[in-house]
Amino acid sequence: MKGCQADFLSKDRDWKLVISESFCDLGELLEYCEIDPSRASFTGKHDFAFRVTRYYASLIEKRNALDPLLLQVLPDAREFQLVDGYSEDAVGDKQAMAVPGLIHKYHGRVLLTLTGACAIHCRYCFRRHFAYSESSVDYRMNGQVMTYLSENPDVSEVILSGGDPLMVSDDKLARLISSLNRIPHIRVLRFHSRLLSVLPERISVNLLEVLKQFSGQVVFVTHINHPNEISAHNQAAFRLLAQDGYQVFNQSVLLKGVNDSSQILSDLSNKLFESHVIPYYLHRLDRVQGAAHFDISKQESCRIYQQLRSSLPGYLLPTLVEEVAGQSSKTPVHCD
Repeated sequence: MKGCQADFLSKDRDWKLVISESFCDLGELLEYCEIDPSRASFTGKHDFAFRVTRYYASLIEKRNALDPLLLQVLPDAREFQLVDGYSEDAVGDKQAMAVPGLIHKYHGRVLLTLTGACAIHCRYCFRRHFAYSESSVDYRMNGQVMTYLSENPDVSEVILSGGDPLMVSDDKLARLISSLNRIPHIRVLRFHSRLLSVLPERISVNLLEVLKQFSGQVVFVTHINHPNEISAHNQAAFRLLAQDGYQVFNQSVLLKGVNDSSQILSDLSNKLFESHVIPYYLHRLDRVQGAAHFDISKQESCRIYQQLRSSLPGYLLPTLVEEVAGQSSKTPVHCD
């Protein structure tokens, strides 16, 4: 399959300028990819914002209304259906927020919601209803976040999330790193970012210099669901990180109509490995209200996973998990 990559914006351009040129209108995206609106299952009405980077759009197959990349970002009328068993806080973020912007679910690590901004709005996002306005992170050493971290010496890892933490400026990231460096028991800084794959321009020389300021270890977890999301452009970004010694992992979400095939997932694992990225987690869908049409039953998930397990070596097999609110870790899905 061939995407429409001819007008891909140079990765030498400033990432903020590239973001400003994203598609924020569904009709314009469909026109760009030469898709007749009458052939696409979509709705112009939505309560969750629409945004797609031009790079990601360049990977969508032209004239294919069922392209797996398009389906991840396509507003669907089914988002308005209220489905039993799906909630606005599917993973229990609200109950685990110790102070504004800091979620403490698991022993030894906390998560900071640095921003509500994303470069791309995936329609299955488990934080699509999250109250970011009430969860801003205070970067000051005497603020609530740093005070909490200082008072909890069992916390050794800080996970940066959002939204997307790489939507935060380099200056703000440097300020955060400076504060974290003053807390000796914080030894690992983990970025969970979709920008690694949908906005290659973000991995700049300046960002790499900022990351070097952290006194501990920096780890990246990207989010790629389909092998068509990997191209020479984001592979170059992954290489830059690898050359500087950063380990990059990937987590995917099992999505109906997108990657619900062992062959697709096998191709993804192999392509990730070629790109210096380790397959890490394969998530069952977080049961957030508005995303039920992406869900796959546990039985079907296990059928796909068992086929995947038989086709991949162990080091390329992601762990099939689900997040259950209130549990002390991600929950492995047992398929035997």
